[in-house]
Amino acid sequence: MSENRLGREMSPYLLQHKDNPVHWWAWGPEALAEAKRTGKPILLSVGYAACHWCHVMAHESFEDEATAAVMNELFVNIKVDREERPDIDAIYMGALNRLSEHGGWPLTMFLDADARPFWGGTYFPPAPRYGKPSFQHVLREIARIHREEPEKVSNNAGAIIESLKGETDADARATITDALLADVTGRLVRAVDPVHGGLAGAPKFPQWSVHWLLWRGAIRYGNDQAKRAVALTLERICQGGIYDHLGGGFARYSVDEQWLVPHFEKMLYDNALLIDLMTEVWRETQSTLLAARIEETVGWLAREMIAEGGGFAASLDADSEGEEGKFYVWSKAEVIEVLGTDDGATFCAAYDITDAGNFEGHNIPNRLAIRAPLSASEEARLRGLRAKLLERRSSRVRPGWDDKVLADWNGLMIAGLSNAARALQKPEWSQLATRAFDFVVARMSKGGRLVHAFRAGIAKAPATASDYANMTWAALRLHQATGEARFLDQARAWSAVLDRHYWAPTGGGYCMSADDTPDVIVRLRTSHDDATPNANAIQLTNLVQLWLLTGEGRYMERAEAIPHAFASDLARNLVGHSGLVANAIDLIAPQHVVIVGESADGTGPLAEALNTVSLPGALVQVIADPGAMPAALAGKGLARGKPAAYVCIGPQCSAPVTGPEDLEAGIRSGRQAMQLAAIGVPSPQQDT
Repeated sequence: MSENRLGREMSPYLLQHKDNPVHWWAWGPEALAEAKRTGKPILLSVGYAACHWCHVMAHESFEDEATAAVMNELFVNIKVDREERPDIDAIYMGALNRLSEHGGWPLTMFLDADARPFWGGTYFPPAPRYGKPSFQHVLREIARIHREEPEKVSNNAGAIIESLKGETDADARATITDALLADVTGRLVRAVDPVHGGLAGAPKFPQWSVHWLLWRGAIRYGNDQAKRAVALTLERICQGGIYDHLGGGFARYSVDEQWLVPHFEKMLYDNALLIDLMTEVWRETQSTLLAARIEETVGWLAREMIAEGGGFAASLDADSEGEEGKFYVWSKAEVIEVLGTDDGATFCAAYDITDAGNFEGHNIPNRLAIRAPLSASEEARLRGLRAKLLERRSSRVRPGWDDKVLADWNGLMIAGLSNAARALQKPEWSQLATRAFDFVVARMSKGGRLVHAFRAGIAKAPATASDYANMTWAALRLHQATGEARFLDQARAWSAVLDRHYWAPTGGGYCMSADDTPDVIVRLRTSHDDATPNANAIQLTNLVQLWLLTGEGRYMERAEAIPHAFASDLARNLVGHSGLVANAIDLIAPQHVVIVGESADGTGPLAEALNTVSLPGALVQVIADPGAMPAALAGKGLARGKPAAYVCIGPQCSAPVTGPEDLEAGIRSGRQAMQLAAIGVPSPQQDT
């Protein structure tokens, strides 16, 4: 049967292609069986709903009858939403990289009937340009090679698959020391653009893992240059055009080095990670700019990104009316029309709005020329003007909204939102986070196992390690914010699933796919950073915190095994594993702050003191009832009948302090490495 089958799917990206003349299949056993039945090679096309160049290739080729006819004649055509099946995307993107091609989306891969990749690329134009051959030429040539040179195809596919499996060395050991981490921090800071922030050059991505390593290194090793580099990067991102100054929220990346011109799609994960990093830096700097951007971004989240049942939606498209960024840009004339002459002139001066425009004849509002907030009255006036322009903008044709709920991205947002709620004393944000968490637990779980994606009443796609790691992080953050035992219980349950189904039996480390995922040709086992942090990096910190919370040594033993599992990868490229390297600090010096005798909602004076100093990666517990002290915290209690705080960094805990100023001073003096230590299982904490 020849037809386009995507109308049966729930993914907005796949549904965008349901009317193509291409006889698309969704990824699954039926499509793979069709390839075996017909003997045709597979054309695998991977993209996502907010991808601009995916839309371009769709319009040029997949909507074109002539191109579709060639595809239908020569191939079994399979469409994949990379957000719905990140495991499939990762395998074939990895295959493309093995072919020495630059990765990106749309991803266009050619597979044999066993789903083994043998050649591929990204975007192909309908006619030769950009140094690329026409798509139809590629289609015919690949089909010819598959037909006439089967041995070459088989050899290519076999070599790629072997390469994807990677090397394992069960005896390898990673030695990550304070001396090494201090050196990496110092070297990495030199790669930061000293004027605009971010890694030097263009395009520029927020790159949470890199900046998280820089911030953790800045705090632990007293590196003020690294601290300034992270603060500068966040300031320029917050003032640049990559930030939506009218509606809140950050775009995926900037095409220029100044953070002015974004690729206009807004992804849930970028905003989640930026909220979390801004919160941690705000604790140290008390920056009014960061506080404002956190609040505005959460406002955008609550207004525009709540999906069915309270989960968080995946993304907003870059395009509207077939044009990237059209929804977000302005002419000076329209600004004056909405605001009037005087207010319009004020807004234009503040946000770089000119007659000529700052982007292809249009204007992207930005405040890159303003290094600090204006006076309170001036900022209040601008706030009112932004509201008027936002109201006008709401009448425009909106970008596409991908309302899939993804477990891993929701975990990142729940974790970041919980942290911000506690730091900025916003209980309503914690309620947003809890609602999303409860949705994932109730609607995205089957038999104690997570599923990856939910939309339109349908939960589907096998969970990846990141689904479990990120949702465990979310559970631990909510446990810290509320003191509720159910969040800790859930974190332990998800960690058990990770250990049972994802831990690699040879070499160790968590694989991306579970051992019972039926349709992956290889279980990838990686620790390098992508746009989102690697599951192994996130779970390392989760495991250390579970050890601190429960006292069960098995958690620390598993955490310690993670860097060793990737020792050879770390030896080749430390910076490419910034997330894992940063969180290795939790093995060298686990950080645990315990407050006894204050409300679990974090409103007591000792808990509030934690919002004046950064202790990145720390586990914070507030025990309201000293009589209900967990066994792992035995020996800690009130001090002379007063609420008390204990600061534990590494194998030692401070004497109890009862004053907020003493707590802050104790953290500042204790958080910096006083001696150089190597990774090992820390001894049980001892009071001093």
